[in-house]
Amino acid sequence: MKMMKDNALVLVMVVAMLMLVKSPVIVTSHEDDQTRHHLVGDDRGWDVSNDVTSWASGKVFRVGDNVWFSYSAAQEKVVELGSREEYETCDISNPIKMYTDGLNSVSLDGEGSRYFVSGMPESCKNGLKLHVNVLPPQQQVTESKIPTSTKAVLAGSPTSPPSATPELPIKLSTLLLVGLTLHLCYLAF
Repeated sequence: MKMMKDNALVLVMVVAMLMLVKSPVIVTSHEDDQTRHHLVGDDRGWDVSNDVTSWASGKVFRVGDNVWFSYSAAQEKVVELGSREEYETCDISNPIKMYTDGLNSVSLDGEGSRYFVSGMPESCKNGLKLHVNVLPPQQQVTESKIPTSTKAVLAGSPTSPPSATPELPIKLSTLLLVGLTLHLCYLAF
């Protein structure tokens, strides 16, 4: 019974996150950086029936981003591996880390390749695995980095409204507050 409640809670939190942002990518803006939160597999999550390799194609992962895995803890696990060979052969005998909670955030804290596979060997062999190539953080131009001569030209140029982006800026604290509220509502029932 507890496992059903835990799985229901994970599902409620994921649905709430998706409803909040209507996008698989959440952007939290800070003065000096942009952190992206990628929900692996979008609304279908980390599941053998979902082609997470196709989901990842075309996505850009940068240092500082977070990758979120949502899955049924009773049926799946996520295992991080250290080499391409382990990834390709689904060799989970020497994991860097195992994730078993049903909803996990992995911080991409360095450049290079990261390898994630299902903790269930059969699911991994059926394609439930994700290779993430982490790029350097995106450089943002700040006023202090603009030469003085360019500042003078920019100051005299007409301003235009910023272009719309497909991502919705939202604070991570808002998501955590919503998740906590949902959890408290869940416990009340």
